[in-house]
Amino acid sequence: MQSPAVPPPSSPVSPSPSGPSGPSGPSGPSGVVTPVRVGVVLGVASVVLLALVAAKWGPLLSLDRSIAVDLHRQAVADRGLTHANRILTDWVWDPWTMRLLTAVAFFVLWFRGARLLACWVALTSLVGALISQGVKSAVGRQRPSWPDPVDSAHYAAFPSGHAMTATVTIGMLLWVLRRHGLSGPLWRVLLVVGVVSVIGVGFTRLWLGVHWSSDVVAGWLFGACLVALSIATYEGRALSRWR
Repeated sequence: MQSPAVPPPSSPVSPSPSGPSGPSGPSGPSGVVTPVRVGVVLGVASVVLLALVAAKWGPLLSLDRSIAVDLHRQAVADRGLTHANRILTDWVWDPWTMRLLTAVAFFVLWFRGARLLACWVALTSLVGALISQGVKSAVGRQRPSWPDPVDSAHYAAFPSGHAMTATVTIGMLLWVLRRHGLSGPLWRVLLVVGVVSVIGVGFTRLWLGVHWSSDVVAGWLFGACLVALSIATYEGRALSRWR
């Protein structure tokens, strides 16, 4: 009598493409998807705010006016704090100071051999300046006007060039430092300094009465959107093509 055939042992199951080694696992593009999503959300918020300002939406304009009037009253009364804000906005957080930081980062990266990254940081800064000036020209929003101004500014108001330039510059520099392995207490200190600087420059523009609050928020949104999309593009496209 012939014994029944024994079935061969089943072969090991191959890992699913969607498992840990697949696209959604650690080796997948999760590090690229996150900046893209953040950039898209920030981009939508920027466009919505732009539309509300262009349409002169009443509630937004009223809020802008209320904040501006309250801060201007305090700025006129406290000349010492106003002078400090002028120093911060004209020297510490001025767009040209931010561009100087970008230039320093460019040369450091270039001479250390990270030439693609150096050019990418510079290009992102240039694109930010072009977007800022383009939107200013397209919207043509008037700045606040006061009978007793404590400071003055030129060009259109929306978005705040100070806020946007600081956001782009500091965002890109923090990303570069993190990408090169900076961590620990020094990273946390620089992160806090960066956040304080971005928020602080926006406050100086409001305190000095040269911007509406929505101008500053728009500068933050446009700047952060550009940083997120720049990082995503570099990590997902530019770096792989360069290699």
